[in-house]
Amino acid sequence: MKKTVYIETSIISYLTARPARDPLVAAWQDATNHWWEVRRQDFELFTSQLVLDEAGEGDPEAAGRRLLALLDIPQLPMPEAVGDLATALLGACRT
Repeated sequence: MKKTVYIETSIISYLTARPARDPLVAAWQDATNHWWEVRRQDFELFTSQLVLDEAGEGDPEAAGRRLLALLDIPQLPMPEAVGDLATALLGACRT
């Protein structure tokens, strides 16, 4: 049985972003790309509607790349209370 991994937005952002100039960010991008190409098949991947919503925000071209990377990853069911909490937290971060 494969172990499971929850794919959240930062993974997809590192995976699909243009190469960073900052060496630390570039290293995270390289590590993410390596894991995605070499190791992801060793795991059962999941994401959620919250990740899809966040990945779809911002620059339309970048959002398209993020959503494409998430296309074949199954979504976990999300209880209404989780969605409400996420909305409240994200709203507080954006003000």
